[in-house]
Amino acid sequence: MTTRVAQRDQRGYRGQTGQSYRVLLTGGRAPVTLDLARMLHRSGHLVFIAESMEYHLCRRSSAVQQCVLVPSPRHHTQEYLLALEHWVKIWQIDVLIPMCEEVFYVAGGAERLRQHCRVLVSSLEQLHVLHHKYDFNRLAKSMGLSAPDTHLIQTPQEWMEMQHALKGEWVWKPVYSRFAAKVRIPRLGRSNIDMHKDENNNNNANRRTEGLPESHISASQKLHALHHDPPGEDTLSPASPWVAQRYIHGRGLCTYSVVHEGHIVAHAAYDNRYRTGSVGASVFFEQVQHEGMRAWVERFVAKTGFSGQIGFDFIEDVTGQVYAIECNPRATSGIHLFHPGNDLVRALLEPEVVLSEGIEVTPRLGDDKAMLALPMLGSGIRQIRGSRGSLRAWGAARKGARDVVYMRQDRRPFVEQFAVVLAAWRLARSQQITLTEALTHDIEWNGEQR
Repeated sequence: MTTRVAQRDQRGYRGQTGQSYRVLLTGGRAPVTLDLARMLHRSGHLVFIAESMEYHLCRRSSAVQQCVLVPSPRHHTQEYLLALEHWVKIWQIDVLIPMCEEVFYVAGGAERLRQHCRVLVSSLEQLHVLHHKYDFNRLAKSMGLSAPDTHLIQTPQEWMEMQHALKGEWVWKPVYSRFAAKVRIPRLGRSNIDMHKDENNNNNANRRTEGLPESHISASQKLHALHHDPPGEDTLSPASPWVAQRYIHGRGLCTYSVVHEGHIVAHAAYDNRYRTGSVGASVFFEQVQHEGMRAWVERFVAKTGFSGQIGFDFIEDVTGQVYAIECNPRATSGIHLFHPGNDLVRALLEPEVVLSEGIEVTPRLGDDKAMLALPMLGSGIRQIRGSRGSLRAWGAARKGARDVVYMRQDRRPFVEQFAVVLAAWRLARSQQITLTEALTHDIEWNGEQR
């Protein structure tokens, strides 16, 4: 066991800037967790990882003091929280930072965990409203903030009624979902007949549209709306509702912020136009300057009094107006833009101090692009089938972008990512789920234990 490097103060964590912290991160499978672990280590802090997957990116990182395998937050919630409490005490943790969707389960047990350390999480009630796509939409609109028209759907009958009542192009998705999984969205340049054929041949429309971008479509491109049969009653009910959200033509943008009691401490906005496959998770992140999104986020967090990490997905239409599509009240890929991250680390560990200095932490100039190198190469292969311009644009985007997994001084996580994907692939086959679902099946939160 590593010797403590400083004394704990009476609040249960160190509060003086410049001293070392013992930090516990959850969600070691995520690239953002690996990146933050390296930032914390570089800043002189001791990093520990609690993860419910056997193989994960942080498992073999030299930036991490120790990792522990814990029960699934989703399937064994109480055992998971007891394990966290145990390791918080054993490792004498000062700050616990949930990174992925286990944030909801940590929030449910935060009162007890806070007896031992600081926990960077808001209340479960608030997190639920932000995670729930319909409730978040209503909340944003009640503040006078721009968001697409959105309707709640709780039964197959309501689904069919909406199909007939709504005019124009609409996106259909569960109120609880991640990485655009199960989203049903207007498709580019194809007839409804062709798309119905695809659905019959595939026999699984949800997998075919998994991860499909809900934005980043230029206004000049023609789309054809597809009327879908409702999901089965096991996936559409008052306990598991969907929403129909008006489709807005434009480009997709995202934000990531660290917030303390309604005040922004750190903030980044980014473009994430390249993804795994033609659908899937983002693999490229480029910083953008956007005062409209910055103002939107500032007003939202001030009115909610939020504390913690939070990200928003936006659509910017051809007039420059931004519309918030959904909220991710957790760490997001915007973290990658803060490399090497000393200021972001301070924002997370000592937000009161940073706020008292009257500054807002933003990515440094020159650190404006990051990527997941291996899947980014796959994205480049797809560009070959497109125009020469799209391939050149991909090449220009990749040039100078930092790979967030590979690091010369910490190479083992690069190899570990193959073990992570292989384990997820095996689980996907055994459970007959998608690879994306396999990567999150044990941590996802769909409104349980509110």
